[in-house]
Order: sequence, then structure tokens, then C-alpha cells
Amino acid sequence: METFQNVFQGRSFLACKDFTPAEISYLIDFSLHLKYLKQHNLPHRYLEGKAIALLFEKTSTRTRSAFVVACNDLGAHPEFLGADSTQLGKKESIEDTAKVLGSMFDGIEYRGFAHRDVEMLAKYAGVPVWNGLTTEWHPTQMIADYMTMKEKFGHLQGLTLAFVGDGHNNVARSLLVCGSMLGVNVHIVSPAALQPDQEVQAIAEKFAKQTGAKPLVTDQIQAGVACANVIYTDVWVSMGEHDWEERVKLLRPYQVNMDLMKATETDPDKLIFMHCLPAFHDTNTQYGQEIHEKYGLTEMEVTDEVFRSKYAWQFTEAANRMPAIKAIMAATLGNLFIPTVNEN
Repeated sequence: METFQNVFQGRSFLACKDFTPAEISYLIDFSLHLKYLKQHNLPHRYLEGKAIALLFEKTSTRTRSAFVVACNDLGAHPEFLGADSTQLGKKESIEDTAKVLGSMFDGIEYRGFAHRDVEMLAKYAGVPVWNGLTTEWHPTQMIADYMTMKEKFGHLQGLTLAFVGDGHNNVARSLLVCGSMLGVNVHIVSPAALQPDQEVQAIAEKFAKQTGAKPLVTDQIQAGVACANVIYTDVWVSMGEHDWEERVKLLRPYQVNMDLMKATETDPDKLIFMHCLPAFHDTNTQYGQEIHEKYGLTEMEVTDEVFRSKYAWQFTEAANRMPAIKAIMAATLGNLFIPTVNEN
């Protein structure tokens, strides 16, 4: 007789590295299942009556929208707490805030800056805490990203993802580690000054030994994108950073354009473009106009041609944030019967 246990119940989701490869794989499959239920109007109110705090120190479009819709679909009540809505870090410590919120809410999402802050919340809240983004890790994005790849290709093992751009930001770090957990060959293609630190590379290598993945960190564009199934990029300067002039100088050669897509020499039917968004692919934003005026650029990390091409999967990826977040919340907070995770 098959046994069942919820190996996720009551756990926080702060970084993919805190889980096993099998557990991360399960969350991806669960996300795909929940997307199917939503598409077919099948109810899945696993968190009926739960109250969820959405604590945002950083602004957001996709993360906030995904958590709100996911909560509602699951039967939970979301309460948004913006940077000006609480005394967090101003008149009240993270520890004290965590204890207060944990006494009133069943789960807490946090999107902010230092990773130690979300770790402190998880330590003292007494309820599951989910990392919506910190400067070091972006785990909810990873479940959506690798869910998107599995949706496209039907599998993950043996695929190659090339991240081109700022290789030391939270998305690149997370892609390298999470991909290595899933048997994906993640190539970080970045100037030497912007590559992931050795600690992150060591974590990825540890998981790669278990899964057979072949991670690569290089500043050589041709070698880095060769045979890629996914070309992934992100903004050149992350939220809260200001070194535009130096970044533009370093990263101009790493712009994702159609020549770079073709340099993969991958069958076009087996190649997609991904971006966690927002993207600076034109000047139709205030930010884009400012960069154009200051640096003369009309496109930055990705050209408009690629962004609107047949390769573009970034909006499917964005939509998948919701079922991915739904799966994370339901698994860690819902009273679910979950198949025992096979570690082999």
C-alpha cells in the first residue's frame, strides 16, 4: 500500500537550495497540475479560510498579482502590507514584527532586500514564510521558470539554459543552483566582474554531481550560448542599484539580439527566449526614455526584435508565476496528501 505524507507542511520557502531536487521537481509538477485545474475551472480551495500577509518592502507587478490571485483561488484572504504600511525596520524589529504577524496570519510572503531579513521572519513567525524576492535569491521565480521550460519541452533533464547578462544578480544565482538541482545545464554568460561568487558555484556543483547537470560560468558568449534551448536575460541594473554607466559599458556586448539567438545553432523549434520582466526592450517607459537620453540606447538587455519574436516565452513565464506560487503556498500550508518524495 502506497504511503503518503506532506513533506512540505509548515516549511518556509526561502531558497531552492534548502530543499531536495526531488522536492523542487514535485513543486514544478504540482504547479502544472494547478494550472490545469484553473484552465478547466476545477476548484482547488486548499487554503479555505486562511489569512495571508503580503509584506512588500520592494514594489512588484507579477509577484504581488500572482500572490493575490493565488490566494483567492485557494480560498485564502490576502492582506497587502506595503513599505509604508508597517513599522518593519523603523519602529519595530523584524523579530517583533514576525511574532505579531505570525499570531494573526497563517502564512507570510516577503519581498525585500537582505536575505537575512526573510530568514529572521521565518525564524520567529511560527508560520510558513515565502520569499517573493531578496537580493540573493528569487525562489518563487524559479518554480515558474522551470515549470515554463517543462511546459515547452516536456522534460528538464539535459536541457541547456544560457543566462546572458548580469550573472551575479538574484535571478542568475537562483537559475544556476535550481537548474543544477533539476539536471539542467545552466550556463552563466557574463563579464568576469559580474559572475556568481564561488560559494554559489560550489552549491550548484554539489547538486550537479547528484543530477548529472553540467553548469558553466564563462565570459565567452559563443561558447556560453552554444546548443542552448533557452536564452534567458534580466535587466542590467537591479532595483536599488545605481551603477548604470559601468554596467552599460560591461554588458553592451552581452545584449540578447537575433544574432545571439542564431549563434546557439539550435533548431528554432527547440529554442525559446525567457525574461523575468520588466524588460527594457524599447523606450515606451519613463525608465526607457531616461536611459535613452543619458546613454543613447533604445534597447538594453534584449532587442525589441527578439522580445516580440517567435522565440518569446516571457509572457507565458510571467503567467506561470501564479500557479507556481499557488503550488508553494498549498504544499506548505494546505492540508494535502502528498506522495512521498522519492530521493533516488
